[in-house]
Amino acid sequence: MTLVAFNSPSIDSGCAPDGAALGVVRLSRAHRRQGRVLVGAGLALLPWLGYLAGTLPPAEAAAWVTLDALEAVALLAAGGRLLHADARHRAPAAAAAVLLLADACVDLVTAAPGRELAIAAVMAVVAELPLAALCAVVAGRRP
Repeated sequence: MTLVAFNSPSIDSGCAPDGAALGVVRLSRAHRRQGRVLVGAGLALLPWLGYLAGTLPPAEAAAWVTLDALEAVALLAAGGRLLHADARHRAPAAAAAVLLLADACVDLVTAAPGRELAIAAVMAVVAELPLAALCAVVAGRRP
């Protein structure tokens, strides 16, 4: 009886393996890698924001920097939460997927024919669409 006074009461008195009672969840290598990819992509967007702000006309810069900043925040939130096995990673991952898809579409539609369109297409195929697909997969499942 005296031990009860010194220990906080537990809702579930059963023993859980691998520290699950303490909220410790082991991440698979795939989840850890996906979280790192999302965080890395979010961090990679930060210098890109400075480049956009410095090279585009002010009206265009405001729109693109805002869109890419929202993408960075969503990617960092989703990746960080996924790395911490936090089930709340799903909403920012879904938001990032939508933002990345919109970014790819708007890039392609607004690009001038020629070199600019080719760069937009490569960016969409190599970076934005695969990352949007990864975010959609991450948003659709629990850690």
